[in-house]
Amino acid sequence: MNETINSEKYFEQLDILKGAIEEKRPCLANIYGVVFHQDNARPHVSFNTLQKLKSFDYYILNHPPYSPHIGPLDYYLFRLIEHSLREKNFANLNDIQDHLDDFFASKPGGFYKTGIEKLPGRWQKVLENNGHYVID
Repeated sequence: MNETINSEKYFEQLDILKGAIEEKRPCLANIYGVVFHQDNARPHVSFNTLQKLKSFDYYILNHPPYSPHIGPLDYYLFRLIEHSLREKNFANLNDIQDHLDDFFASKPGGFYKTGIEKLPGRWQKVLENNGHYVID
């Protein structure tokens, strides 16, 4: 699905996300509010994007400029993918795709939820280290 994510595409994704939250987790959307964390890629931090998120009444959790130690994809998912790729050699692009398909298929149902649930503890470590990089 080689598609560039620009602000327009990101707006579409945000609308889909908002609808899914309202449908699947109405208590988050109506009572508690949504704490929204994203990295600082250009489409994510553009003025228009921030205005859109503000219109959703989401609390936006800011992401420092270079901080892979607090992004769930960086410290949780990508690290595990990196470990799965160590000392492997692939003959072609299809072999890499097959490996990644197997990697994702092998993850249990709560895999992504676990990574997100680790965020508060991860953020606490960053605070305790005065914002310095955290290495596990």
